[in-house]
Amino acid sequence: MNQLQEAFKLFDEYNQQDPRSITWRNAEYPLEYAYSLMLSQWVVSLQSASSEELLLASRSQHIGRWEIPRETYPEGREHYLKWRKDLAGHHAAVASSLMQKAGYEENKISRVREIILKKRIKQDAEVQIMENALCLLFLEYQYEDLRKKYLHDPEKIVNILYKSLLKMDAHGHKVARLLNFSSDGLVLVKKAIELVNMPK
Repeated sequence: MNQLQEAFKLFDEYNQQDPRSITWRNAEYPLEYAYSLMLSQWVVSLQSASSEELLLASRSQHIGRWEIPRETYPEGREHYLKWRKDLAGHHAAVASSLMQKAGYEENKISRVREIILKKRIKQDAEVQIMENALCLLFLEYQYEDLRKKYLHDPEKIVNILYKSLLKMDAHGHKVARLLNFSSDGLVLVKKAIELVNMPK
């Protein structure tokens, strides 16, 4: 087993400890394990010749997410942002530790940390691919359920979409338009993309 396969094995075993579950492709998976597989697939779809570091980051982007629940932080945007920052640091630390166990040297571990922490988004091409993949995963697997939850407030959904699409680049927007949305869902996605592309 090479280093990449060993790291994937360690990442997957860690995420398989998630007590939460999701049904995906007619089977039940631990939630973060399923999401790590989905995210990896999106990264490879966006860039088939992805670097080893980008592949490693995609498989560990949200590793151990259940270990820092949102409800352990107070309500409010400031605390939400603190939670997100702490989570990113946790993911990077767990991934780094498991990569060391798999025998990786510090230069590759450091690069994976940069991608997980999304350093220099919009400037670093691999970080941008990761952000595109994360947003596409949301659009493919979570968006329609969220839209149905807020049927009475489509503007709220457009605002959520706008914030996600703002992080993506033109290639990400092009792929997003091709996803299998409901007709009503696609209308809101297109509206959000138009808002992102409006002259400032």
